[in-house]
Amino acid sequence: MKKKVLLATRPIVPPWDEASKNFAYFLGKTVTGHELSLLGTKDAVLPELPASARLEPVYRSAHFGLHEKADLFRYLRAARGKFDITHYLFTPTKLNIGVIRALARPTAGKTVQTVATLRSDLYSPATLRRLLFADRITVYTDATKQKLEDLGLTNVECIYPGIDLDRYQPREKSQAVLDTYDLSADDFLVAYPGEYTRLGATDYLVETLIRHFTGAVAEPFVFLFACRIKNEADRIKREEIRERFRVAGCLDHIRFEESDATADMAAIYNTADVIAFPVGDLRGKFDVPLIIIEGYASGKPVILSDLDAFREFSNDQISATIPRLDGPALIEKILYLKHNRDVCQTIGQAARRYAEEHFDLRETARRYAELYASL
Repeated sequence: MKKKVLLATRPIVPPWDEASKNFAYFLGKTVTGHELSLLGTKDAVLPELPASARLEPVYRSAHFGLHEKADLFRYLRAARGKFDITHYLFTPTKLNIGVIRALARPTAGKTVQTVATLRSDLYSPATLRRLLFADRITVYTDATKQKLEDLGLTNVECIYPGIDLDRYQPREKSQAVLDTYDLSADDFLVAYPGEYTRLGATDYLVETLIRHFTGAVAEPFVFLFACRIKNEADRIKREEIRERFRVAGCLDHIRFEESDATADMAAIYNTADVIAFPVGDLRGKFDVPLIIIEGYASGKPVILSDLDAFREFSNDQISATIPRLDGPALIEKILYLKHNRDVCQTIGQAARRYAEEHFDLRETARRYAELYASL
């Protein structure tokens, strides 16, 4: 049965640098059999939306500050009886869920919450149960599903987040990327698509790279900090580490993504020989960091730290794992892959197959279409 579905998110507008709105946009483009409403600004244009999806001009700007949050809550209150399903795609907090439950909970229809990460480091089990109020809860991993079931919740379903496998697929190195970063096709490029001020990896990476490139046997490769600038703290951190590399005399081996917005990450993955994501923690990050899956889909070996959170979607056949924050192990793994291109190819091909089997956006869209129809 066709349903009218509201995707409740922050403004769905470029730049595509926030996973929940990116995911909502993908659902809007690919879910069939239902009518989906997405929340944007008055001047937003999303030309790829099909006729079954519409953009509601709810927000005054693309920024998601206090005024825009007020815009969201006012719209949710006004639309309480308008939709068959209200699907919330933002991280639940005491504030946003408290306001929704008190002032903007739907008076008709069903509700869905997609919980991209379970902040059990911030909230007690009792608080988590209060935050998860919807008729159906979807999560990104079986591990999180099990945690919620252990809390006594019985309405939980795991649906892996999909990615666009046509956009992220093995291709030749991008000449535009090579030109942008002053590289040759023969340079061995390691790309780190992480963050500067979160994930607990930046200082460790800087120290590790300086130690390697200033050592007695400094075997060359190029390391690209393919990190988007999300706030001023990120910008300050980037310039701080740029200066550290300059003072150490190894800036020639380092590159920085400079666009501050929406770099063509697919082209960066294709141009890199290895993707590195050896982070220290995932606090505030989705349970499945999609940059890992995008690397898989691009047919690249991805170096991961041995975090428990990665176990569900990593193994020796599709990725390369090192101990958390182990600098020598990271360098050893990079150089091993540099000298064993056949291993890179084997891992990359297996990773691509894994992404096709588990993270195809079309399958994710089909699962959500079935979920909507069942409510």
